[in-house]
Amino acid sequence: MDNLDVVYEDNHLIVINKPAGTLVQGDKSGDEPLSDIVKRYIKVKYNKPGEVFLGTVHRLDRPTSGIVLFARTSKALTRMNALFKSKNIQKTYWAVVEKPTPKKSGLCIDYLQKNEKQNKSYVKSETTSGAKRAELSYELKGSGNNYSFVEIKPVTGRHHQIRVQLSSMGAIIKGDLKYGARRSNKDGSIHLHARKLEFIHPVKKEPIKIIAPPPSHDALWQAFLDLNN
Repeated sequence: MDNLDVVYEDNHLIVINKPAGTLVQGDKSGDEPLSDIVKRYIKVKYNKPGEVFLGTVHRLDRPTSGIVLFARTSKALTRMNALFKSKNIQKTYWAVVEKPTPKKSGLCIDYLQKNEKQNKSYVKSETTSGAKRAELSYELKGSGNNYSFVEIKPVTGRHHQIRVQLSSMGAIIKGDLKYGARRSNKDGSIHLHARKLEFIHPVKKEPIKIIAPPPSHDALWQAFLDLNN
């Protein structure tokens, strides 16, 4: 069975702590996506005949690590999609950045326009055609000699939102060459991690809080963890 880091699982949902570098859904690269690996895991674990249902509720960028939630039933998928759409779900991300944020904490609102050809988003004026409002709150958790640690709570879910908004305030994510980092990370990752997800379970109607540990082999992530212990 594939070496999956399953952080939550029941009959309706399955949540994976995704390693950086893994695709969530298939693309033109042809690399095996996480969705296929999870389907195989369910098929083997529960000895399921035929095709396994798995609904992708949200995505993480390939170089980002952390929480990815899948629905195991069509009912759960429909209800989770509605939760995301109505913003009745709290997402928390951690980032290691090259420079601290301008303020200790704040609310950041920008208008982002996606360039499909470049697979990149840009901060534009509110009146720019196709620009969408992007909102997040952030808190500077601490700083070391070379890097700072930021906790982010996105309100909207725009393309590359956290990456471009942090970059525009000068707090470029470590390893994120696309948005201005000094150098890449050796493994091609960026230091952005989907840390926590909080929501009301779509079927059981009870509060769920899921926390995914950051990559254990990385000293910077361990330093961030130590700040929160």
